[in-house]
Amino acid sequence: MTSGIFLIQDDDRLVEMNEQPYDTEDLLQGLLAKYPNLIAGDQIDAESPRRWLLVKREMGIPSQEDGGGRWSVDHLFLDQDAIPTLIEVKRSSDTRIRREVVGQMLDYAANAVVYWPVEEMRFQFEKNCESRGVDPRDELVAFLGDDGETDEFWQKAKTNLQAGKIRMLFVADVIPPELKRIVEFLNEQMDPAEILAVEIRQFSGRGMRTLVPRVFGQTQEAEKRKGGAKTEKRQWDEDSFFKELVKQRNAREVAVARTLLDWARKNNVRVWWGQGNTMGSFTVIFDDAAGKHHLFAIWTEGGKIEFSFQHFLSKAPFTEDADRFEVLNRFRAIPGVDIPTDAINRRPSVPLSAFEDDAALKQVLGTFDWVLEKIKAS
Repeated sequence: MTSGIFLIQDDDRLVEMNEQPYDTEDLLQGLLAKYPNLIAGDQIDAESPRRWLLVKREMGIPSQEDGGGRWSVDHLFLDQDAIPTLIEVKRSSDTRIRREVVGQMLDYAANAVVYWPVEEMRFQFEKNCESRGVDPRDELVAFLGDDGETDEFWQKAKTNLQAGKIRMLFVADVIPPELKRIVEFLNEQMDPAEILAVEIRQFSGRGMRTLVPRVFGQTQEAEKRKGGAKTEKRQWDEDSFFKELVKQRNAREVAVARTLLDWARKNNVRVWWGQGNTMGSFTVIFDDAAGKHHLFAIWTEGGKIEFSFQHFLSKAPFTEDADRFEVLNRFRAIPGVDIPTDAINRRPSVPLSAFEDDAALKQVLGTFDWVLEKIKAS
């Protein structure tokens, strides 16, 4: 009995395709990076098929705070809900795939949730995009769609890491029975983490190649335990945001947030309300022919304002370091505002309490007036 695949061509000829092993492990790794849909997101979640954003191949994982990469996982992806997905690839001919790879993956995951700063994850994604000649922001916007918000996405990735909400995937041409049993057992025990195996068999014939993915590990017991964990996005608005902020911060900090929101409306600048499940936010964005200019965001958690220096990189008038330093120094001139020099390429945050003083609040509003005028003039 054959285990091949049969294709009927347009001229009614039958092509028998026989299973072929991958020549190298690197070949399978390269296919995943180039064609993420091979990870079979529809099998992982039929109701909301997973889509994949490649952060990096060979993503380093430290074993201590601020440490270098002690290990590297074959691929790091994020799905549309910003759940970090670690992938380890092995060929079935590698005996380590039966047991050793499981301990290896658990070691990676245990250290990743503790020592992976989301800023490093974002940096590696942007570096990977640039190496391919792709604009990182355009890549992320295309992945999230018109309703997605990039800052919110990275904040969700941070939250998922902190909560241990990650996904571990073993990928091979054939998943051996020993690994299937281990994956099914672990997936039943783990929550909110998920562990699965993806088998991608390769068939070839008459110069054609077919890849067939199949997911293992989703037992009924695992689905039952994890089923209640799925939640819908929460759409924040002005009322819900300030109700939450009042619970967490003092009256003066709430007043600072309201003043900044009023500034945006007075200047006809768009306000985008976040969709975090637990963290409320709003982002202030100026739109013109050049696209979106992110100015700042305010978060309920921690009561902070986030400055969008990182977004300045791709659009005039702050693409040059010297121009961003001028913005940075204007903010640092405000008493109580301490932003490091290397923040000109990141998204530093400052507590709203730094602007409780009327003079400091007036100074920050004046700085945003200046930034907005510079953007309009450019």
